[in-house]
Amino acid sequence: MDDPRLTPARPEVAARHLEGRIDAARFTDGEEYEVVEAAAPLQREPAPDAMLQTQALRGERVAIYDHNAEGWAWGQLNGDGYVGWLPDRALARPGAARTHKVVTLRTFAFPGPSIKLPPVATFSLGSRLAVQRHDGCFAVTDDRLYIPANHVAPLDHAAADFVTVAEMFVGTPYLWGGKTSLGIDCSGLVQVALNASGIACPRDSDMQEAAMGRALSPQEAQQPRRGDLMFWKGHVAIVRDEATLLHANAHHMATAIEGLHSAVARIKSAGSAVSCVKRLD
Repeated sequence: MDDPRLTPARPEVAARHLEGRIDAARFTDGEEYEVVEAAAPLQREPAPDAMLQTQALRGERVAIYDHNAEGWAWGQLNGDGYVGWLPDRALARPGAARTHKVVTLRTFAFPGPSIKLPPVATFSLGSRLAVQRHDGCFAVTDDRLYIPANHVAPLDHAAADFVTVAEMFVGTPYLWGGKTSLGIDCSGLVQVALNASGIACPRDSDMQEAAMGRALSPQEAQQPRRGDLMFWKGHVAIVRDEATLLHANAHHMATAIEGLHSAVARIKSAGSAVSCVKRLD
């Protein structure tokens, strides 16, 4: 059965490439949009109080297949393929091609070439920008936003160590579905950090467990090393070293560094044992 999180199909409408595979009242090719807000919520239903499934960051492309009268758009993110509802206000037709991405935890966008001006936006790690020129220590975008130049890098830039990227988020509040420095969840942390290192990664922890790396044998798992991913049902953590792990979690309600063995014991006492340890190399 197709995963509904990744399949742009509802009884009312579906993507045309699914025609003949599923039943829907109509099929459409969809239209390409991009996210113009700093972060747009992608929700399960078109309602402000619907569950937050993930977030789409500034500059991310999305195929939109449907709109409703209440200001919501239904579509599929180009990056990880997640399907859901986004606010129409967060979307626009694609502008200039994205050239750079934010490589710091967060950065301010100023309306002119001075850090003394009040910023007009705050962009998170991984946000995509169309940089058209430089003005002193600023990168200037197509919509005339001034970003500290050392906070951005070309799209093909890859961080050397995704664990170091993830460590930048220590102390960030836990937010189900979050992907930014204002709030992030366990699988969002893994995805954002791996993406920053040039590694494609699905969104949810069960998808990551199925798709990423190779499973360690029970013997190998006794000696995890930096960069291994440790999975439980509905949860994932990043191994920092043989003694500690890093994860966004609802126990601390934050991204935290925790003793590996104490974390495993704590989570097991709550009813969940480690299901798998994966190694990416």
